Amino acid sequence: MRPVGGREMLGKGGHAALTLMSLLLLWQEAAAIEVPPDSKIQENLKQPPTIIKQSVKDYIVDPRDNTIIIECEAKGNPVPTFLWKRNGKLFNIGKDPRVTMRKRLGTLEIGFRNGGRPEDYEGEYQCFASNEYGLALSNKILLRVSKAPLWPKEVLDPVVVDEGSPLVLPCNPPPGLPPPLIFWMDSNMTPIPQDKRVSMGLNGDLYFSNVLVQDIQNDYSCNARFNFTYTIQQKNPFTLRVQTMEPYNDTSYNASDPYGGRKVAESPPTFLSPSGSESSKMVLRDEQLLLECIAAGLPTPTIKWFKRGGDLPAHKVKFENYNKTLKIPRVSEEDAGEFVCMANNHLGTIRHSIDVQVKAAPYWLDKPTNLVLAPEENGRLVCRANGNPKPNIQWLVNGEPLNKITETPTSANREVLGDTILFRGVQIGSSAVYQCNASNQHGYLLANAFVNVLDMPPRMLGPKNQLIKVIVNNRTFLNCPFFGSPLPELRWFKNGQGSGLDGGQYRAYINGTLEIKRAQKEDEGIYTCVANNMLGKAENQVQLEVKEPTRIIQAPTHQSVVRGSKASFHCKVVSDSSLPSKVTWTKDGEPLYLGWRLKKDEESLTISSVSEDDEGIYTCTVKSEIDQDSASARLTVLEDASLNPSVFSAFPPDRPDPPMDLDLSDPAARSVRLTWIPGNDHRSPVTEFLVQFEEDRWEPGRWQDLSSFPGDLNSVILQLAPYVNYQFRVIAINSVGRSLPSRPSPRYKTSGAPPDAIPRDLHGWGSEKDNMEITWESLDDLERNGPNLQYSVWWRRKDSGDDWTNVTTFHTKYIVHPTETYVPYEIKIQARNDFGSGPESNIVIGFSGEDKPTDTPTELRLSTVSSTRATIHWKPVDLSSVQGEFKEYRLYYWRESSLVPGLVVSKEKKTTGFYTTVPEPSGILKDLVPYSKYKMFMVVANSRFESLPSNSVEFTTVEDVPDAPRFFRINRRSLDTLYLEWGKPLEPNGILIGYKLIYYRVNGSRLGPQQIETFQPNVTEFILRLPDRSARYKFNLSALTQVGAGEVYAEESPHFTNEAHIDQVDIATQGWFIGLMCAIALIILILLIVCFIKRSRGGKYPIRDKKDLPLDPVDQKDQDGSFDYHSDEDNKPLQGSQTSLDGNVKESDDSLVDYGEGGDGQFNEDGSFIGQYTVKKDKDETEGNESSEATSPVNAIYSLA
Repeated sequence: MRPVGGREMLGKGGHAALTLMSLLLLWQEAAAIEVPPDSKIQENLKQPPTIIKQSVKDYIVDPRDNTIIIECEAKGNPVPTFLWKRNGKLFNIGKDPRVTMRKRLGTLEIGFRNGGRPEDYEGEYQCFASNEYGLALSNKILLRVSKAPLWPKEVLDPVVVDEGSPLVLPCNPPPGLPPPLIFWMDSNMTPIPQDKRVSMGLNGDLYFSNVLVQDIQNDYSCNARFNFTYTIQQKNPFTLRVQTMEPYNDTSYNASDPYGGRKVAESPPTFLSPSGSESSKMVLRDEQLLLECIAAGLPTPTIKWFKRGGDLPAHKVKFENYNKTLKIPRVSEEDAGEFVCMANNHLGTIRHSIDVQVKAAPYWLDKPTNLVLAPEENGRLVCRANGNPKPNIQWLVNGEPLNKITETPTSANREVLGDTILFRGVQIGSSAVYQCNASNQHGYLLANAFVNVLDMPPRMLGPKNQLIKVIVNNRTFLNCPFFGSPLPELRWFKNGQGSGLDGGQYRAYINGTLEIKRAQKEDEGIYTCVANNMLGKAENQVQLEVKEPTRIIQAPTHQSVVRGSKASFHCKVVSDSSLPSKVTWTKDGEPLYLGWRLKKDEESLTISSVSEDDEGIYTCTVKSEIDQDSASARLTVLEDASLNPSVFSAFPPDRPDPPMDLDLSDPAARSVRLTWIPGNDHRSPVTEFLVQFEEDRWEPGRWQDLSSFPGDLNSVILQLAPYVNYQFRVIAINSVGRSLPSRPSPRYKTSGAPPDAIPRDLHGWGSEKDNMEITWESLDDLERNGPNLQYSVWWRRKDSGDDWTNVTTFHTKYIVHPTETYVPYEIKIQARNDFGSGPESNIVIGFSGEDKPTDTPTELRLSTVSSTRATIHWKPVDLSSVQGEFKEYRLYYWRESSLVPGLVVSKEKKTTGFYTTVPEPSGILKDLVPYSKYKMFMVVANSRFESLPSNSVEFTTVEDVPDAPRFFRINRRSLDTLYLEWGKPLEPNGILIGYKLIYYRVNGSRLGPQQIETFQPNVTEFILRLPDRSARYKFNLSALTQVGAGEVYAEESPHFTNEAHIDQVDIATQGWFIGLMCAIALIILILLIVCFIKRSRGGKYPIRDKKDLPLDPVDQKDQDGSFDYHSDEDNKPLQGSQTSLDGNVKESDDSLVDYGEGGDGQFNEDGSFIGQYTVKKDKDETEGNESSEATSPVNAIYSLA
């Protein structure tokens, strides 16, 4: 087959491959845009053409058809137009009245109703579909007309052959298109019998290994059936005559002696087909391989097949035609080799070798696919094919070979590197259809793949304003499908506030979905997704409602009732009040039809006159629109105890008894039959048997679950692992619970075997620069299958062609040493034990260790610096110098100082990474603090090490608006003023020039006129006079620099009725309160003076009339023997004094009894005191009063009186 277009010879040798690999390593591409299958987008999406339907490459048609249809359909926007080429020249359809093209399709229809020959239209056709964005090609379609030629007229002489000799009757069918099907028949249309001795070869000839007299007949006819024309052509018949050495008698024939006792010369085997001792055959990959060996000889030889250097692939090879034909339906490269057929009888053996070569037409390894890119993005098309011989790759664009196209501005953005085209910074207008043609001498492949440069503002694809209802604590997904080019950035917001939702309980996916890990009531609200790109933005909303779960809080319980009585199942449910729910009942999984015996209310199901048919599992299911719950219970119907006293209907169901009498039978290498006798089920049928095992080699004494079986089985086949000494036990399970385990079975030991499992998690990585650690997971104990488990590990350097190196170890790690630094290795592993080797693993790629990068990024510089961003550039390193997996260019930067005088800053180093492999890399350093001095340097990093630092760079960021004030407090220190206080911004981002306060009076939901106050940078407080005590204000405060106003700090003044917002004034410091207290104290002092003066002048203290009477209980003797007398007046309260809670009068602390000159008091005859009053010191001693009474103001007043 010829390739499409010409052939372009690519560069040969390792140098080209190395150049290609280096360029690809330096390449960084954006992920291609996937256009969603949304009808609205597809309608408006401009798109190059794509071939969606075409006829087969080798197109054979029936000459009897009235119409030949050559298909070609394509899609695109605008709708493509079509043209055809025939035999490489433009096919002018309009000039041929027999040829038409279907409307809006490229399919050709060639009609012959009004004459014409299909043969006149044989040739090679190719379809071209184009619109303003590109041109797509179909395969070259070779149109041929089926042919069924007649056999040439010939006169065949009779064929005469000696009995026992071989014979070949040639067929030589006429060449047809496609080739005919051959078969042999006689004149009665009866197939010629075929067997080990007589058979038809692949070429259609009829072979006789030896001829018998019974073969004589005069109508051996070869027939050719042509499938396309449904005709059969017949060759003139052969007449066969057989000469015998002795007379022939028909009655003497029998199968055991076909020669009827006559002497016939035996002969050793010889080959009739193929001839000689060796031959060769070439077959294409995926085609059918047929090898044939037909031998002559008497007795008839037996055919056997072999393959040198290995066994025949039993799963692929089939033997036909009595072992004379070897067939492999789909041959592959591994089937190539030398096949040997051997023919033998008791006189000898012969062999024939057939050298089978498997070639391959091109087949895809990586077929190019359509690429949609946004302007300025990078991308690539890859076309990889294999074959034997290796196919040549040729690229075309819009049907023209790339190497013949004149350079244009758009072609400068692409570069062809063998089987890859790289696109850099694509532009609008560079959309095109690219063709990849892979060809060798056995065929070709052609694939179209368009590059569509698309710019489209964001669009929302999902329904608008969805309402999502979810159950509390459930994981929830809010979907927001979107599209745009460049691919928009999507962010989620809740209730239109805050920053984007991502992190914590939220997780935003790249496809627009927002995950809420555990939905709670507070998560209810309206969620807005906003998609932005440089062309605009789009948004959609999703309303989330979180509901309480629908659940059963009182589930039905198992019931055992007597036949004829009533049974009731209760099912009480709760659900969210806003979600309607419905309760349904089923019996044994089938809907339950209610009637006069079965009645249902809101919380129960009642069954009257229970019968045996009512026995079963009853399930209550409650459903809402978003969730459901269910619970089940068994109804057991018991026989009436009066009819059968042995039945006690009152007994509830219980757990079953353990199974008994475990027995093992039918032993096999990996299975055994386990049989047991079930125990009593205690009125609840057994639903399941659980078989457990214990083994005494790895974990003796630990019982593990093996398998579960239905409750109606008591004999099962257990699938076992090799090399395990098992014992088993069985647990019965019913609706109540599990039984106790049965007694263990006898032990059963399985025989050993090679491992079946492949060690998992095979890795190769370097812990040092000159080694590679190969690690894997050990097989589980039950996967060992035998003693002495070991692991065979193979490795070799990738793409080196070296032989495998291997080692066998008991461990799960092997260190390859020494190695070169960071080179790829192919690794595989296999487990083995004393019984043999297990399967090999797939090949994995590992890498040896990394070392410190030898090169350093250089020429680090800045191009633009703003207040918070800086654009940096640097000269990259050669990626081979990274000596490991290239991770990133790592930039270290720190804030050296602030340009604001006196502001102290943290000099903590920060890092940011840039992954890029372009020749002139750049990056944006974000989140810088304005009006600051920074320093930075760069290193290149692999997975373990960093290079030496690049040159250091100092830069300063420009001034910007300040942060919000550090705090903003509003205090109400009186009913008619507000006291505002704020703090300076933590980051002024420049030189502060003042503050701006904007405030409005709030009247319900309305705002009054705006009022503005400005302040100097050193002012941080403001007092606002209120027009009335109920006035409320809304304040917006921001700091100012030369650039402008910074972030606003918003607050509202407190309500007058809200005491929490009013300052508590210290009343003791108020003047009016101090004056009031002084006046009250003065009045009290004057009253006390008047009272004491009156008392001191008119008070009498009578002596007791009867001195011989006993003392009152209150008369207590002092320590010096004197008495303290109390008059009746002393026991009366002063005017205005209070009594104690028990009704007794409280004595005044200033009683004149306490005062005296010293010693005993002296009395006049009327009982009045004589002399001056002095302080009584006994009182001080007994009461422990440390203060001196001499300083008392009252004492001083009485002294004056």
